[in-house]
Amino acid sequence: MPRHYYSGRKRRGPTRLVSDTVLGVTLEFYVAPGVFSTEGIDEGTRLLLETATVPEEGTVLDMGCGYGAIGIALAKRYPGLRVVMVDVNPLAVELARRNARLNRVEDRVEVLHGSLYEPLEGRVFDAILSNPPLAAGMETVLGVIRGAPGHLAPGGSLWLVMRKGAARALEEMKKLFPEARVVKRKKGYTILEARRG
Repeated sequence: MPRHYYSGRKRRGPTRLVSDTVLGVTLEFYVAPGVFSTEGIDEGTRLLLETATVPEEGTVLDMGCGYGAIGIALAKRYPGLRVVMVDVNPLAVELARRNARLNRVEDRVEVLHGSLYEPLEGRVFDAILSNPPLAAGMETVLGVIRGAPGHLAPGGSLWLVMRKGAARALEEMKKLFPEARVVKRKKGYTILEARRG
């Protein structure tokens, strides 16, 4: 993934429609060059969605949402769930908003533009899910982890999928959370969970 994706600059390219099925629901997404995984839901995101335990009611954060695969899939699967999605890329934010409407979950999905937790002051969630952008560097991944405790409700959990750097991410989680563990490893991906006490 090119580093410019995370600079916040908008990149234009032809938008196209892709369909996918995950968690037993069929989804459609508008995708475009410059936003991660233009062929549909990538393997890491799919594994995260299939592994993470999220409440069927409450509020969940999709951090670094891209075109909205995680948040929209959860909103469609769990009608009692509210979802907030954040991305630094304006094009990703635009696509995620469009995709929420396309999948008819826009009444329960809020998409915000900003870097990490900047647009979320004072807000807490029952779960945070992220397929963090390793291309942006480990500091961005660590930023997702470090900001999470202040935005999780008691008993809330942070779920990450990592292809590289999982050991470093887990080490950071263990510093900040009373519980942190590897939940699953598959096809080179690692699913990590940290839970707030």
